[in-house]
Amino acid sequence: MGFDWIDIVSRLKCISQAGKNFAKDGYELKRHLDIEEICAEILAGYTDADKDKALAILQEDTGYPTPKSDCRGAVFQDDKILLVKEIADGGWTLPGGWCDSGHTPSENVVREVWEESGFEVRVVKLAAVYDRNRQGHYPKYLFDIYKMFFICEITGGKAKTSNETSDVRFFGMDEIPELSMARTLPKQIKRMYEHKKNPELATDFD
Repeated sequence: MGFDWIDIVSRLKCISQAGKNFAKDGYELKRHLDIEEICAEILAGYTDADKDKALAILQEDTGYPTPKSDCRGAVFQDDKILLVKEIADGGWTLPGGWCDSGHTPSENVVREVWEESGFEVRVVKLAAVYDRNRQGHYPKYLFDIYKMFFICEITGGKAKTSNETSDVRFFGMDEIPELSMARTLPKQIKRMYEHKKNPELATDFD
């Protein structure tokens, strides 16, 4: 079995971050800072970052460690699904991104779909909530992410690219192009089709 350094660093980081948050004295705080130092050494050993930069990356998130939230919109037209092409890696994905504070999950996905594709939509169903690390996305991240997938209907707008997307198109299930595996997986698109065809399906989770 291979050495999954990302998983180990991620787990140790959570222990250290929570420990620093709840440390009752200087001795206990020092132990968790030491764990953080070890994480930085491992991260530096497997990346181009030196130890100081690795430590800075690990310290970007503070307080008690909690998952971040990502939302994706599954938008259909004539039995085809809406995908946008990411400028960052050239792969295609369901429109979406990080959830902003101050907005509900459905408000976030409506905004993301409009910003990345030009289409105005309304949310009709929460189809799935997945733990990103258990889905097989690549590359892995050092922090946990919950990905929410919503079935949406078009209410207006037209296809338009953005500063993050270079193309906007609808694809049939047998036409799916190369995906941005960090954002959307083939099995997730297939599952969104199943939710669209059978609205009575229960929401997927985990």
